[in-house]
Amino acid sequence: MIQLFAKAPLPGQAKTRLIPALGAEGAAALHRRLVWRALGTACEASARLGLGPVRLWTALDHHHPFFAECRRAFDIALEPQQEGDLGRRMAAVFAEPRRPAPRLLMGADCPGITPALLVHCWEALAERDAVFLPAEDGGYGLIGLWRREPALFDDIAWGSEAVMAATRQALTRIGWRWVEPARVWDLDRPADLPRLEALRPRDGSAHRALKASAAGRQCLDYS
Repeated sequence: MIQLFAKAPLPGQAKTRLIPALGAEGAAALHRRLVWRALGTACEASARLGLGPVRLWTALDHHHPFFAECRRAFDIALEPQQEGDLGRRMAAVFAEPRRPAPRLLMGADCPGITPALLVHCWEALAERDAVFLPAEDGGYGLIGLWRREPALFDDIAWGSEAVMAATRQALTRIGWRWVEPARVWDLDRPADLPRLEALRPRDGSAHRALKASAAGRQCLDYS
């Protein structure tokens, strides 16, 4: 299963670091655009892999009309995120099913993730315990696991530049094999906005695989 975390597009609460450049309404509108793009990417990858519906885990306002619109447009499942920090919310996603099963979880803030990259992550997970897409800011844009492991979610300084480094240390301690197929970037600050515009495909499709992504991919394998 491919899954996605997303907040409701509430002005003043979504993409807050972009408010100085876009205003509260503009930042919320951009967040909607990012979630829509990420859902299209996830659904295309899921279809290629023959998986079931993508699951969207919602935050801030589970009953926001935008989420209902997403469900109608993409035929996805909706679930509210649990309360708590990011680690606790992610751990809950991987708590089910009780027997090991592969799952990918991504955010909506990394527009460079393509369907092809998601397919690659899924296929890589088949032979390893975990897969990650590290982000330039020190976190990660995607995590894929077969089962929940508390060491990956506890005692991590979420939101800091040390998230991926601390995660690698935890993976090494528990003896897991993992792979990092590519490095991605978060759209989080005004300086990132030109990078989003550069991703806009010329043919109008929001989900065309990007040549730059494939050319710049560097896979790190920790098997």
